[in-house]
Amino acid sequence: MSVHIMVFDSGIGGTTVLEQIQALIPGADYSYFMDNALLPYGAQSQQTIIARLLALLQFIETANLHVDILVIACNTASTSALDTIRQHTSIEVVGVVPAIKPACAISNSKHIGLLATPSTIKSRYTANLISTHSQDTQVSLYGSTELVEIAETLFHTQKINKAKLEKVLSNLAIAEDIDVLVLGCTHFPLLASAISDYYKQQIFLIDSGKAIAKRVESLIALRGFTLTTDKKKPLHYYATAPIGHSQLSVELITLTDQIPHESC
Repeated sequence: MSVHIMVFDSGIGGTTVLEQIQALIPGADYSYFMDNALLPYGAQSQQTIIARLLALLQFIETANLHVDILVIACNTASTSALDTIRQHTSIEVVGVVPAIKPACAISNSKHIGLLATPSTIKSRYTANLISTHSQDTQVSLYGSTELVEIAETLFHTQKINKAKLEKVLSNLAIAEDIDVLVLGCTHFPLLASAISDYYKQQIFLIDSGKAIAKRVESLIALRGFTLTTDKKKPLHYYATAPIGHSQLSVELITLTDQIPHESC
């Protein structure tokens, strides 16, 4: 049996990570799980996010999905729950965290920005990343859940609300001397072209997609997982709520929001 990689996000944003992994490892079996009933995760509490991920692990087990690698393709979920989730499963779990380290390394102005959900920019994990890797570089934090909604609409309708996007970016008031902007939410690469246009290509945008793909590739080699083909296989989608205008064929799943006391 080929290695089964499941990519998880609160919505469709994690497909930006999925694409990078599939490009590097086309022969794996893939499934994509979106907990869009609670979209966006940036508006949820840490306890709620942990509960949903524990419920996801239970679903994987009871449905006998035989997942080998679970990619939490959501910065908010990763910074909130990664350590807890790893304690409850033997599945290899790969998280996505803001690309602070590489952004600091390439900044000439020594002032970078982190654009993420409010939960991500407020998390202790993010604070530790900045403390560890920023060194002589200033890191300014910018939080938005509205950009998640704009990205979701773009994916499902192929249309972008340019006026709304420009209003959000204007209100964020990103400092003029920032030369590297970390896209710290997997939804945001969907908007990368429009964001770059807004700043007249004067800010370099960076995300974690390629780094995560490399990490998954290394785990496959390390664990001796099998790839039976190098051809891309059909992708199965799971969702926790209807996905509106999208043409994707999804299987609707119900996740409980109960959380074991010892995991709080």
